[in-house]
Amino acid sequence: MTENSLNVIPFRPEPSEVLTAEQAVIGAALLDPARIPALAEILGDPGVFYRPAHETIWRTITRMNAAERPVDPLLLTDVLHAQGDLNKVGGPGYLHTCIAATPTAANGEYYADLVRASAERRRINTATSRLAHLAGDQHADLADVRTAALAALADLASGETWLDPVPLGSHGALPTFPVQALPGWVGAYVEAVAEFTQTPPDAAATMALAALSTAAGGRVNVEIRPGWREQSNLYLTCAMPPASRKSDVFAFTMGPVYKVEAELQAGARAAIIEAETAKDAALAEVEALMSKARKNPNLDRTQLVAEISAAKMLSEEITVPPSPRLTLSGDITSETVTSQLAVHRCLAALSPEGDLFDNMVGRYSSKPNLGVFLQAHKGERLQTDRITREQPTVDKPALTIGVTPQPAVLQELGAAPGARDRGLLARFLYSLPPSNLGYRKVRTDPIPDKVANAYDRNLTRLLHAMTDLTEPVTVLMDQAADLAIEKLQERVEVQLRPDQPLSHIKDWAGKLVGHIARIAVLLHLADHVASAQDCNAWRAGLEAATVDRAAEIAEYYTAHTLAVFDLIAADPATEDAHALLQWLQRPKKDGTHRTHIKAHDAVASSRRFKKVADVEPALTLLEQHGWLRTDQPPAGGGRGRPQAVTYRVHPAASTPTDTDAAT
Repeated sequence: MTENSLNVIPFRPEPSEVLTAEQAVIGAALLDPARIPALAEILGDPGVFYRPAHETIWRTITRMNAAERPVDPLLLTDVLHAQGDLNKVGGPGYLHTCIAATPTAANGEYYADLVRASAERRRINTATSRLAHLAGDQHADLADVRTAALAALADLASGETWLDPVPLGSHGALPTFPVQALPGWVGAYVEAVAEFTQTPPDAAATMALAALSTAAGGRVNVEIRPGWREQSNLYLTCAMPPASRKSDVFAFTMGPVYKVEAELQAGARAAIIEAETAKDAALAEVEALMSKARKNPNLDRTQLVAEISAAKMLSEEITVPPSPRLTLSGDITSETVTSQLAVHRCLAALSPEGDLFDNMVGRYSSKPNLGVFLQAHKGERLQTDRITREQPTVDKPALTIGVTPQPAVLQELGAAPGARDRGLLARFLYSLPPSNLGYRKVRTDPIPDKVANAYDRNLTRLLHAMTDLTEPVTVLMDQAADLAIEKLQERVEVQLRPDQPLSHIKDWAGKLVGHIARIAVLLHLADHVASAQDCNAWRAGLEAATVDRAAEIAEYYTAHTLAVFDLIAADPATEDAHALLQWLQRPKKDGTHRTHIKAHDAVASSRRFKKVADVEPALTLLEQHGWLRTDQPPAGGGRGRPQAVTYRVHPAASTPTDTDAAT
């Protein structure tokens, strides 16, 4: 199981019977919800669970029970999904794993006692180990040792269990790309490339999506419902450190794209030469007539002007077709992108490095020129008057971006003026896979010929089919797919609220459902690649199951985007959370540290906050990282304003880290 949230903390191995007991407590609650109050009384603080996923599930169960909502696996799955926690706990299948680990719900209290006792032993072991280490440090001040010992004893007496918090600016384990959601021929190739190059599958999967987007972007649209259409081009980036073999992954996934581009250029060469020859001949005729006029001033000027005008008009009617292009590469500037889109309309900027981002942030100018990248994602009319006189505007431009930069390049992009405010960062789907460096196999299996040939054959077929289209084609979602999109809209809308996971990246999350639709149409086209030449076979009937697969992929990108925004500090909530943590780490006037706070206390801590809504995203982030823990107020039956939420502060907040002290 992969645990993939910002609040997932690495844990030491615990005896399997304890983890099984934790599963059995959850299973007992799901099998017999009437036992939930008794189980909660035995467990006390949800922090007694050793596995963070179990704590998340249990907190959700108790909140549902306190709100008098029915609790069962299906309803719990929906709530976890709405909270953005479903993938963090292992997906809907993990709830059934917990049920399967429960011999009988009647023994739930016994399992709860085991969980509680194990947590108490861990707390004692952790506290005594830390004290022993501190006491053994001959350089430590004895007064500090005594203070730490008394604090540890007080902590043990309180009965409260805390896990080590995750430092701000870092993240826990992120999910691996859900390769099973890709079409079979794509997924098989992604896995084979990942094995051969010893890279995370995330890189090959993200670049394979970029290859599909290169084929369909701007050539195929998707209509979710009347009045709502999306293009199929994506902006994708997979950030990996140096020496990660990202260039090899890029070459394997993009090989068919460059091959088809070369084939298209070779096929058009004869027509281009013929048109160039005809135009040269017509221009030569004009020049001959002009020379004749210069040498013979006594000729009939009216007749000569008419002949020259006719020859010029004939030469201008001869259009030399441009050499076909699918991609932009190398040192790409915004002006280059604009001029090339004016000619080709649908293009992909592909690179295994971050040069494109360097140019975006203004390598050649003091002010970044982001306009073309903003407009070409949405398909908004592109004004090119200053670039080319032949095509002053471009309707429905479509740019695909597929790059694998180093993480530091993303930080530079996040710091660029206007990158966040104007919406550039919100247009990307981000992947931040872990590095395999130091753990790679030396000898690996080659990519099977059957798998490689299928990828090359199918992507080539799709590229040719899409570039053969004379005008854009719109794929229609069926009614079930439309309803699936509507459910996703409702779930995402809830997560945009101030206390929800996506509240601090509203600009990105606001485009999430549109991105799901774009991914869905790419999957749909790849599923129907055998009939790609017949658009009537695939232009209707995009199904709900395809939307579900796209949503699974989008959940992966959502988790990684949260980590990337934290990394690049483009997220205002991250900066606010750093400020709050510094405030928590400062002692009060009496020398003690804060153990409990409320939102209005946080507002009063800094001039950067004007009201409670301003501080809630930062409080949520600190809670996700384990620095705060929510004490939900008891539900009251009377009227009036609800009680304010109280946050307990992690004891570690009284010991500032070097990183936070320098922030």
